[in-house]
Amino acid sequence: MAVVTITIIEGRDRTTKNKLSARLTDAVVETLDAKPQQVRVIINEVRDGDYGVAGKPIFLSEHG
Repeated sequence: MAVVTITIIEGRDRTTKNKLSARLTDAVVETLDAKPQQVRVIINEVRDGDYGVAGKPIFLSEHG
């Protein structure tokens, strides 16, 4: 079994997250010769401003 964990900034719709999960699954299946049923994808979402760079919070609204 393979577990893929990815962290993204919240705000993307369900369709986009489903597409991401499917593409990550495809990559694992192709690379590891695994069956799709053996792949788990976990998407963690972080709120804007709840992460930082160089000790300072990052807000997408301020950085485009």
